[in-house]
Amino acid sequence: MKSKEGPVEPFKRALTTTMRTIAENAELNVTFGTEPPGLRGLRARLPLPSRTLPPEEVAQVRGVSDSYALRLAHHDEKVNARLQPEGGNALAVFDAVEQARCEAIGANQMKGMGQNLAAALEQRAQARGYNRIKTRDEAPLAEAVAMIVREELTGEAPPPSSKTLVDLWRPWIEEKAGKDLKRLHGLSEDQTAFARVTRDILVDLDMGAELGQSQDDNSQDNDDEDGDADQSSQESQSGEAEQPEGSSAEKVEFSEGEGEEGDEQTVEVESDDVPMDGDTDEASEGNQPWRPNGPGDDRNREPIYKVFTAQYDEVIAAEDLCDVEELARLRQYLDQQLQQMQGVVSRLANRLQRRLLAKQNRTWEFDLEEGILDAGRLTRVVTDPMHPLSFKIEHDMNFRDTVVTLLLDNSGSMRGRPITVAAMCADILARTLERCAVKVEILGFTTRAWKGGQARERWLADGKPAMPGRLNDLRHIIYKAADSPWRRARRNLGLMMREGLLKENIDGEALIWAHNRLLARPEQRRILMVISDGAPVDDSTLSVNAGNYLERHLRSVIEQIETRSPVELIAIGIGHDVTRYYRRAVTIVDAEQLGGVMTEKLAELFDDESGPRRGGRSATRVKKGVSMKAARSVR
Repeated sequence: MKSKEGPVEPFKRALTTTMRTIAENAELNVTFGTEPPGLRGLRARLPLPSRTLPPEEVAQVRGVSDSYALRLAHHDEKVNARLQPEGGNALAVFDAVEQARCEAIGANQMKGMGQNLAAALEQRAQARGYNRIKTRDEAPLAEAVAMIVREELTGEAPPPSSKTLVDLWRPWIEEKAGKDLKRLHGLSEDQTAFARVTRDILVDLDMGAELGQSQDDNSQDNDDEDGDADQSSQESQSGEAEQPEGSSAEKVEFSEGEGEEGDEQTVEVESDDVPMDGDTDEASEGNQPWRPNGPGDDRNREPIYKVFTAQYDEVIAAEDLCDVEELARLRQYLDQQLQQMQGVVSRLANRLQRRLLAKQNRTWEFDLEEGILDAGRLTRVVTDPMHPLSFKIEHDMNFRDTVVTLLLDNSGSMRGRPITVAAMCADILARTLERCAVKVEILGFTTRAWKGGQARERWLADGKPAMPGRLNDLRHIIYKAADSPWRRARRNLGLMMREGLLKENIDGEALIWAHNRLLARPEQRRILMVISDGAPVDDSTLSVNAGNYLERHLRSVIEQIETRSPVELIAIGIGHDVTRYYRRAVTIVDAEQLGGVMTEKLAELFDDESGPRRGGRSATRVKKGVSMKAARSVR
């Protein structure tokens, strides 16, 4: 007797057919799951709808599917690669505007599709917390520009949850780029012309330095310079003669808080020492000390990041911050909280463990002419005596040594449920990865005092010099070192429950600290996962420097790690959009989602068979989707 089919399966089939029709590609592979939705090549993952199919959820799922299908139908990756800018901020705006163009085509053609896309935009805005934004610093510029472009192309106002975000940026955007925004009308179906106008808009928005030279410009230049090849060759040779080999270096002003008090450190980074794709020398092993270029890089042309004094900074083990009895009591409290979500996170951790152990197991190669006799295929010989015997050989899987660092934001805004969940998830993941022979380091970052501490007092005593740079005392905490077993460090995680520990957060220097600890590790693969709930905030520093001083430094550090370092960087934002800082990132609304997202993101990294890539833009274009083959093997 055939079982009765629920309403979800017909809906999923209809949605899949619709996506393939809109995308005009019958090879599109559509799956549904609880993981974050995503599109990679011809693989689309959509949110899994509820069994009752509530109308608002149906519209949101349809909106996501329409968005992906429209991008496949109207987006040419070759055109995009030829015209996209080089800088991180400009690229974010360019990509967001291009997505708005693709969606505007569908919204203008079909009213129902426009409603679905609006529902998906509203859901995404709520998930990223745009409805809680109060200042422009919290509002991502790329989203604001994309919403205004969408409004120009379709006449539709921004979704309610994005209204504040757009209103904060609209006067500035329209004042600078209003004329070029009007030029987008009628160009939505011409990607090349649309992209060229978008580049003009980026120039209007003071991002011209990040554009670089498009390949269109390069091809025109090549045509113009055909007759000057000999002269160019001579100039090139003379240039090489003037600059001896090995003399190319970038001088970077960078203060990391490791030198003498009040000193600014100057670091010379030899261009040949920066690991690039294809490097096979010793530097590519990542064991050499390395620091990301600071904002003093010539490309940024921004004031260097300074530290007024590093005398009062500290890197301290968790057990040195309180006595043994208090640490035991705090750990006991954490264990009580852990019982409430032990089941959920443990199931996710076990799923991650199965994935990792599956990669570490041995594998068999079948249908060989020699080796071990394959008894499972003897039936073929019985049924057909002329069929040759089949043999098999066992192989070891290539699973590289890996170390994972969890860098936890210990700022005051994490107080309460977020820091509790972060501590619990770190505890469970440390145990899980340790069972899989993956070493884990758990670090935290905060400040020693509110509003400046001893560094500010010294600044006041010195007569308040202008633009002093970072003006607080850092506290970097080691909860668990990579070589320390979990059973010895488990008690330290209870320290996060201590009242008064969580203060302010200076993310940029914390990221450098954790990154450099990873580079000193001997493992082949290094993963840095940052868990934070917002942008860097330190009242003392921001009160005497530019309002975006710490944020600008954080962006510079992230860009250098993502493009030049062998360390794989990923971020999880709790109630705050960290995707505007990190290229590989996810934002969650509720702290209870943290365990699932942490395990899923780590699983995605381990499913990436190609491993980390370094150098140039290729380091930032990493796989964001989960390997479907690995997922099926788990299920």
